Amino acid sequence: MLSRRFGDFATAEDAVQEALLGAATQWPTEGLPANPRGWLIQVGYRRMIELVRGEQARRRREDLVARRDPDDQRYTPAPDEELTAERDDTLVLLFLCCHPALAPTSAVALTLRAVGGLSTAEIARAFLVPEATMAQRISRAKQRIRASGLPFRMPELAERADRLIAVRQVLYLVFTEGHTSSTGPDLRRVDLAAEAIRLTRALHTLLPNDSESAGLLALMLLTEARGPARTGPSGELISLADQDRGRWDATAIAEGIALVTRALPRGPVGPYQVQAAIAALHDEAPSTEQTDWPQILALYEVLERIAGSPVVALNRAVATAMVHGPAAGLAALDALTHDPQLSGHHRLAAARAHLHEMAGDQAQAIADYRIAAARTSSRPEQLYLTMRAARLAAQPVDLP
Repeated sequence: MLSRRFGDFATAEDAVQEALLGAATQWPTEGLPANPRGWLIQVGYRRMIELVRGEQARRRREDLVARRDPDDQRYTPAPDEELTAERDDTLVLLFLCCHPALAPTSAVALTLRAVGGLSTAEIARAFLVPEATMAQRISRAKQRIRASGLPFRMPELAERADRLIAVRQVLYLVFTEGHTSSTGPDLRRVDLAAEAIRLTRALHTLLPNDSESAGLLALMLLTEARGPARTGPSGELISLADQDRGRWDATAIAEGIALVTRALPRGPVGPYQVQAAIAALHDEAPSTEQTDWPQILALYEVLERIAGSPVVALNRAVATAMVHGPAAGLAALDALTHDPQLSGHHRLAAARAHLHEMAGDQAQAIADYRIAAARTSSRPEQLYLTMRAARLAAQPVDLP
């Protein structure tokens, strides 16, 4: 809202952060305001005025401020107004940050920071790069946005197409961080996943004929539908094979399946639609053993052709093991051992541990589970992987 009202993205970010800091220090002692959102807007607005006036005074631009019409064409919604997709400030900010003037990786990184609220460290982990590298990338992107003088508005239809790939990637990464947090004591950040779904719904409403946006929304719904069953009473991680499928959200599953079923025939088929189709097969299966693994493997092979990545290759290797046995899956994982993005990642070690466990190689599985536990900064994942190793260590080993 502040960016829309004042047309200054960088200063608005500073004002909002100061408002949030004021809330963090005042609310615990003075109590929660009747309208917290309105409180933040008013405090941020006042601080924005102070920052803008200070900057303009420093640059001797008071005369320009005096001539500005405060009732110009910029739109400022009331604190509790329901926003449409066209006037959803967060969606507008998302499109602004994903401007074609920015390199795709810079646009995605900036948007994750400004819209998704992810820390620089979390974004760096998502891109598998050092934190210092990501900090520089975000800083340069902010400077370019500020220098561009872009208006704070939803881009015209012709402009949106140029930004859609980055917009969808941001929403996907925000959702991924919410669904499985890369750090901290909790497995899930439910509010972050919910916000990603809300924004993707808005995007789908804005572009109802865009099949990939529909596929992305379907993927989120089908994945998050399992959320309630992914953690136990103490917040511990429960693997897909051990989840109580009766706790899955049947309504979200039905909506997701309907979305991807309508999107696939429209084409062109993109990576989010393929991932949604994979998620639908998991959600429709009564158990892990009854899952249509050959179809999932075929879909991963399609996904690898249209949007290959180390993570896709890792998932395909696991599906290969479920179809052709753990030896075949381990052979596929061996090809990823020297991948610079994946070689030190905990997911590769965890996948190897799982397949060695399937193959009956308990000693190697224990070693890989411990390696994976040491590499992740997510506390629930650390505990899960450590417990898997401990359970295997407690089992008797069959001697040859």
